[in-house]
Amino acid sequence: MLVLYLSVLVAFAACNAPPVPSDDIFIEKTFVPEQCVRAVKVGDYVRYHYNGMFPDGKKFDSSYDRGSTYNVFVGKKQLIEGMDKALVGMCVNERRLVKIPPQLAYGKQGYGDIIPPDSILHFDVLLLDVWNPEDSVQINTYHTPATCSRKVEVSDFVRYHYNGTLLDGTLFDSSHTRMRTYDTYVGIGWLIAGMDQGLLGMCVEERRIITMPPSLGYGENGDGSDIPGQASLVFDVVLLDLHNPRDGITVTNQIVPESCTRKTVAGDFVRYHYNGSLLDGTFFDSSYSRNHTYDTYVGRGYVIAGMDEGLIGVCVGERRTITIPPHLAYGEEGTGTKIPGSAVLVFDIHIIDFHNPSDTTEVTVTYKPEECDKKTKKGDFVKYHYNASLLDDTSIDSTYNYGKTYNIVLGVNQVVPGMEDGLMDMCVGERRHVVIPPHLGYGERGVTDEVPGSAVLVFDIELVEMEEGLPEGYMFIWNEDVSPDLFSEMDKDNNEQVEPSEFTDYILRQVNEGKGRLAPGFDPYRIIDNMFSNQDRNGDGKITEEEFKLKADEASAHDEL
Repeated sequence: MLVLYLSVLVAFAACNAPPVPSDDIFIEKTFVPEQCVRAVKVGDYVRYHYNGMFPDGKKFDSSYDRGSTYNVFVGKKQLIEGMDKALVGMCVNERRLVKIPPQLAYGKQGYGDIIPPDSILHFDVLLLDVWNPEDSVQINTYHTPATCSRKVEVSDFVRYHYNGTLLDGTLFDSSHTRMRTYDTYVGIGWLIAGMDQGLLGMCVEERRIITMPPSLGYGENGDGSDIPGQASLVFDVVLLDLHNPRDGITVTNQIVPESCTRKTVAGDFVRYHYNGSLLDGTFFDSSYSRNHTYDTYVGRGYVIAGMDEGLIGVCVGERRTITIPPHLAYGEEGTGTKIPGSAVLVFDIHIIDFHNPSDTTEVTVTYKPEECDKKTKKGDFVKYHYNASLLDDTSIDSTYNYGKTYNIVLGVNQVVPGMEDGLMDMCVGERRHVVIPPHLGYGERGVTDEVPGSAVLVFDIELVEMEEGLPEGYMFIWNEDVSPDLFSEMDKDNNEQVEPSEFTDYILRQVNEGKGRLAPGFDPYRIIDNMFSNQDRNGDGKITEEEFKLKADEASAHDEL
């Protein structure tokens, strides 16, 4: 059949082309591509389209009509001699008008009823593909990232985007159009051989052109749809991600503070900031954008396995980059939105705070006066200065800013439990560094706009003044023996009942004269009101002698008379 002798690579010439020499072919290049990375040589295999015509323009054959290129080796006598010569030197996408004299075509015999004897033949040829049986994969890297800590090796799992074209530029597939990377193992036969080879040695963010002959692509039969048989393939690839199933996490870019007295262990509760990205730098999440740390227990499965591991052994203030393979992150499924399946994750973290639920208040004495006869205890009224901060040195508050001390009664829940601990057994003039875990501070909720939830608190305190409190359970005590005529002394108008004003005046007078003491740090009038209410047994607003009792006479009493 005639098609066994035809081939393509050039365009049809103009009708006024010069005559064909009698002893050789005539070639007119009607289109030449700007770039010609490869020209046909003897022994190459080519795929081309053609129209075959006689000098009068009558068509005798066409590959276009059959809907298939003509595929053949060049220079191996599989074509008429003139076409064998005409194809040599052609570039992909080049078009030639080839005029072949009879002696280099079908000569005096012609070809059946199709080609008469002594016919001059015109061929309009378009070359689409050229390769050689000796060809291997060709790689052209056109972008290399500034840093490359790892390259693709056999058995690695990669995620990449690609555009796949034939050698003439015809697009047959693209991961970009599907908006999904191609994810696969490399070097274990999951890919065509040429791609398996072409991906080896790539860095994340590297871009390369991978060109492969059909023997390393889809071979003689193509893929049955978009890729014809015997087609060279060209893949424009950008590598986005790679890992190996044997990978663990990697920790890099560590910045450890000079002072690190404690490192996280399993079971600690950690507050940290992070920026999360994919291996190619694509951002997917950040605690900074929410203006809130991520707070969690570590080593207990509350976070992905890789982060659980990466947060162990860190110091407050430490920064590190944690790279987590997908089998220690979100696996094959990803998160369904921002994190694709089988994605390596990169977290840049900054440790703000950590503690353990078993922690107690940590008190360090930084200065103690030589004389320390009296120490604070429960019930004492104390005045102290403090500087308060978080564990990362973020300032919270300071009494020095207000020019006055903070004043409380110890042991009556006027401050957080940790501060109670820090102020106990302290001398006037003593200074302490107090570290309070959140369960002894402001807990999970914190203080709006001041103290974050679950925050460790740090106080540098100085005890300025203290007033000894009363014995536990007392809000008033006598400094002298109690008068046997106590009721009568209160009943100034001798009406055998004590009014609230009489009671208040009497107690205040005893305090002013040094005969009695009210509990320091409380509103004296509220104490006296409570004392009066306790004596006013029937609640009628006055105390009779029958109602009046001393505390020593009470079986169970709360006030001090």
